[in-house]
Amino acid sequence: MDPLSPQPTRGRAAISNLTSRFERESRVRVDDGWGADGGLPEKLRTIVMADTARSIISRNDSPDVPFDSSVNPYRGCEHGCVYCFARPSHAYLGLSPGLDFETQLFAKRDAAALLAKELRSRSYVCKPLALGANTDPYQPIEREEGITRQVLEVCRAFNQPVSIITKSATVLRDLDILAPMAADGLVQVAMSITSLDRDLARTMEPRACTPPKRLAAVRDLSAAGVPVAVLTSPMIPALNDHEMEAILEAAAGAGAVSASYILLRLPLEIAGLFEEWLRAHYPDRADRVLSLVRQSRDGALYRSDFGTRMKGTGAYAELLRSRFRLASKRLGLDRRRWDMDCSRFRVPDAPVRQLSLF
Repeated sequence: MDPLSPQPTRGRAAISNLTSRFERESRVRVDDGWGADGGLPEKLRTIVMADTARSIISRNDSPDVPFDSSVNPYRGCEHGCVYCFARPSHAYLGLSPGLDFETQLFAKRDAAALLAKELRSRSYVCKPLALGANTDPYQPIEREEGITRQVLEVCRAFNQPVSIITKSATVLRDLDILAPMAADGLVQVAMSITSLDRDLARTMEPRACTPPKRLAAVRDLSAAGVPVAVLTSPMIPALNDHEMEAILEAAAGAGAVSASYILLRLPLEIAGLFEEWLRAHYPDRADRVLSLVRQSRDGALYRSDFGTRMKGTGAYAELLRSRFRLASKRLGLDRRRWDMDCSRFRVPDAPVRQLSLF
């Protein structure tokens, strides 16, 4: 029996669902000659499961990011961005970084309680937390789960500074928390805008907000006094890189105060998933895109070295770096801000539990 070529699934970015790299056996779809391919349904349903984490603050020592502590309310992400660097983490759960990452999600429903416990610890030293450094804290299931809002309520109670990374206008739901925190220098939002082209954005990020909604969110957050940075990430050679200046201009016009970018990263399974997606949706430019990626990664599709993994090396990477530097300076977006006020941190009184009469 011959293996079947995977086909795009409506509303999802990943095309295949290859077995986790840690599994001893692999799943392969084949045609058994009975007329049904036994493949994936036309529309995949999202399944949300409970994640019983024992702690909620993750720490890193990477010199490439401006934070060392983060909170992620969810594993997996329904936005389904094909380029998402978090996809390989689903393999640790015995699931595929492909379609499983977009459809088999885990919600950390004890996140707020765990965070409060860790913030109360005598050993805790206040530093800004990054909310959503791995997967989006405002992905669609947040509307029902509300975990991100619960986490923000804890941050507000402790005066814990927090930076939110998202590509969703759902962040506006929590303006009643964010605006007062911003007034005290305790919060900022980084909005990811990868493209202004609705068709490209929908293909790359099938369940994320449209570009106009993201820009409107930047405008509304800024009007409420919440500092907003724009993330023009990732920049993909010969696909969306020509939009860099236009994205920065649109974001600055909406009130963004700073900006950053990352060159497309393709670690582990993402390389195969991205190439598969690229050849299915943009076959005319696939070879050109991959060639430029290799030119920026010392001949490989990815290099994980600190200092260069975010921006790449070589002539193309240097050109992209120069374009960003000139555009962000011209637009006043070149002052990176991570200066939230940790001096306000306080541990509130624990809630009093009523004693039993008997």
